[in-house]
Amino acid sequence: MPIKLGPAGVPLSCKGRTIVEGMDDIISLGLETMEVQTVRMVAPQHFEQYWQAGVLANKTEFEMNIHGPYYSELLGNRVERGRSMTKIETTLQAARTINARHITLHAGHYGGMHPGSAANEQVANVFAGIVDRVHEIWHDDEDEFPVFPWIKDGTPSKIGVETSGRQELWGSLEEVLEVVNHVEGTIPVLNIAHIHARGHGKMRTSEDYGELFDEVRETIGTKEFYCHFSGVEHRSGNAMHYTQIKKSDLNFEPLAEFIVEDGGWLDITLISDSPLLEHDAMYMLQSIEKSRHRQLERKAREDRRRALAAQTGTTPAALAAREQEQAKLREKAAEQEAKEDPVEEKPAEKAPAKKKAPAKKSAAKKKAPAKKAEEDNSVFDLDEEDDDDLF
Repeated sequence: MPIKLGPAGVPLSCKGRTIVEGMDDIISLGLETMEVQTVRMVAPQHFEQYWQAGVLANKTEFEMNIHGPYYSELLGNRVERGRSMTKIETTLQAARTINARHITLHAGHYGGMHPGSAANEQVANVFAGIVDRVHEIWHDDEDEFPVFPWIKDGTPSKIGVETSGRQELWGSLEEVLEVVNHVEGTIPVLNIAHIHARGHGKMRTSEDYGELFDEVRETIGTKEFYCHFSGVEHRSGNAMHYTQIKKSDLNFEPLAEFIVEDGGWLDITLISDSPLLEHDAMYMLQSIEKSRHRQLERKAREDRRRALAAQTGTTPAALAAREQEQAKLREKAAEQEAKEDPVEEKPAEKAPAKKKAPAKKSAAKKKAPAKKAEEDNSVFDLDEEDDDDLF
């Protein structure tokens, strides 16, 4: 079960802001991948650090990935598509330079089209052209690429088609799978937060994840998955914005449970889109490790039951039932003990009596009757704390 985790961009805790420094920090955290963000523009001055990142990734076998422009208009008119393809071309060149394994791209708004086969066909044609362009870049016989050994020895980046999180954007799970199924060289990018939001909060149990990955495997026949994960705030089937995982109704524990229990066949890369980036990537890693420990503990209990069943001539199921009964009896005994032996409250310590000045003795004696009358009437009064409790 190969699984790699990393953040979408340079870690927040990285003192430097270059990609190479970010890679160093990610590796020191025990993570194995990152996704370089070129969501708006790839500036020419960045290509030096891209090349350095590619060299480091090639030497350390660190998995590099890259995200293309958010504002694509692949379903727009000719001018809009041309503008989007210019941005994507820059991303493809950067992907070659950093030796990216996956290039994640969006299709954008439906434009003047409606969801259906016509829109899917146009998106498929555009992505088929992008795949051809990637192969041209990697297999350019006119260049020797002496500083890019991974170009000649490696394979071209895979084009990832990402699921979208809003109803007005092309990119439902069904649309993505249909295009990927028809265009060789593309893979689905499962943005779990987007799928959760677009499905009105559908990803809640490990069974939900089992159905998701089974649907993808049955549709396109893959064991390789590239996923994004983050908390998300959503409304009416639309993602509003990413949040940290612990502040969302999208929990990671069910996915961790599925990966450990039923995901032995998966080759999965998980990218943290959370505002906390590497912190939530580490949280996901820890959740997976906890699921593994729970699995090992459960298997150890089952092994002990089988061994004991063989010695006593009973069955593991009977022993498990007996353990459950004993656990219930212990719980009842603890409850009964708590009822019989309530915790006694210690009486409040009396404050030491104040000494009265000798000169005021006669005055105190005169006020004593009035004070006694007040004490007699106090049973009908509510103290201030009780008044507060009423509200």
